[in-house]
Amino acid sequence: MHLVINSYGATLQKENGLFLITSPDGQQSFPPEKIRSISISKAARITSDAVLLAIKHEIDLLFVNDFGKPEGRVWSVQYGSISTIRKAQLEFLYSPSTLSWVKDLLIEKINNQIALLLAFQPAKEVLPQFNIIRFAINSMEDYKQKIRKTESESLSDVAASLRGWEGAAGKKYFGAIASLMPTAYQFENRTRQPATDKFNALLNYGYGMLYGKVEGALIKAGIDPYCGIFHRDDFNRPALVFDFIEKYRMWIDYVVIQLALQEAIPDDCFEIDLINGCMIEALGKRILIQSVNDYLSEIINMGGKERSRQTHIDLDAQQLAQFFIQKADANR
Repeated sequence: MHLVINSYGATLQKENGLFLITSPDGQQSFPPEKIRSISISKAARITSDAVLLAIKHEIDLLFVNDFGKPEGRVWSVQYGSISTIRKAQLEFLYSPSTLSWVKDLLIEKINNQIALLLAFQPAKEVLPQFNIIRFAINSMEDYKQKIRKTESESLSDVAASLRGWEGAAGKKYFGAIASLMPTAYQFENRTRQPATDKFNALLNYGYGMLYGKVEGALIKAGIDPYCGIFHRDDFNRPALVFDFIEKYRMWIDYVVIQLALQEAIPDDCFEIDLINGCMIEALGKRILIQSVNDYLSEIINMGGKERSRQTHIDLDAQQLAQFFIQKADANR
């Protein structure tokens, strides 16, 4: 279960070993054993006893902004074998193996995007959407081959080319998605902060949620989220999160596409602001948050393991920590 506290004046506290939420709508109690994460936005409060209860039960505690992206977090000092894993992580960061790792990451990302386009591709008779998606996939396959064939002794020497091909593939991908959108959710380009339309506003908020979950998985695994591999030049930002998140972005894409196709979020859940762009109102956030959390809680098979999508993220982070250690051991 994921608790989201974003009501004005709401308070989270501990009472009789339970989390107690008090809001203008009343009170609700939740046992900590059933809580996986807690997100708190502005205008809400939390007591120190509730913070300690979350730490005791290794519950992710995030403070998020209006776009769903974490601005801060509280975590247990017990997470991960910090020194061993982080030393191995730094050794890998400056090893020649980084190029292979990044290539695999980008290829997996594009493969996931192609799979998602195929899932939504209409019948051949539905034109021009069928052809738009087919051409987009063909172009993405070409960019994928360029990435696969890239060779260099240093990642930094080819990083710009890799980013260019990744970005070009992404442009084709979102162009194909745009062709599927109903009138209310049509968009021209992928826009971030600020979003200029409803689809991008939903996507940005969903990615913000995913950033928090990915960063939490890395921290729990003992990995430093600020030491990136491909995203290495971001000052004071969790660069490794931007690497690690790539293979899961299509999960948010899927949820947002479904909500848009079903026109599940009413028009009055969005507000256009000249400074902040398209903003999602409280009801729209609740619908999106519930949809994302439900999707991440679904059990799927990955690598022969039946787990929730969220658990697969956690397991992948643990595997990445072991990968760093194995690489470090092999080089000694």
